[in-house]
Amino acid sequence: MLARFDSQFRQRSKLNHSTARPDILWTLLAIAALLLFLWLLYHYLFQPSWINHLPPVLSELFFLFEVASGLTVGIVATLLWWRQRTLSRPPAVLSIDGMIALSPAAFEQYVAALFRQKGYQVKLRGRSGDKGVDLELSRPGGRNAIVQCKRYRHTIGPDIVRELFGTMIHERVHHAFLVTTADISDAARQWAKHKPMTLIDGATLVDIASTLNSRSKTK
Repeated sequence: MLARFDSQFRQRSKLNHSTARPDILWTLLAIAALLLFLWLLYHYLFQPSWINHLPPVLSELFFLFEVASGLTVGIVATLLWWRQRTLSRPPAVLSIDGMIALSPAAFEQYVAALFRQKGYQVKLRGRSGDKGVDLELSRPGGRNAIVQCKRYRHTIGPDIVRELFGTMIHERVHHAFLVTTADISDAARQWAKHKPMTLIDGATLVDIASTLNSRSKTK
């Protein structure tokens, strides 16, 4: 379960006091906005004499640069805010048949949206040669995890779970999720018991999506 993993993540990272890595685009935008603010402060508050002696053409170019920079920062900030708002929206709750009808990439995006709803930073990695890793998860102050998404109808056996465990070790992460539309056999669950793995079958996935969707509507 996602809730169980939240608890395990926090317990295993009590000694890890690293801060969250800021989003690179927001960081660059903040730097650009700060530089623009300092320039405007220098230009209009201190009014250096060298600016007053510039030719009219250069003075006009400075003015146009300031206006264009301000508009650019504002537009980029708006786009980033809209993108973040869009990503934070809860996905529609799909039935098991609805999830199976999705393409592999669409199913990975659906699962990624659910993890984002839980507060994880998600990187989609599913592609040819991905070594069984579809999503990478990270969280402020926590440890990294991987997710394998399986759009299956037949029951998941222990062989797939064992392969995912090997992938987790190879990737040097601290937890692995198996998210599937199918059932998961008792043998597979028994094999994963007491290991840093979370197995989510189709029925549980529908329940998780429904719970997250209901919570978002009450906020």
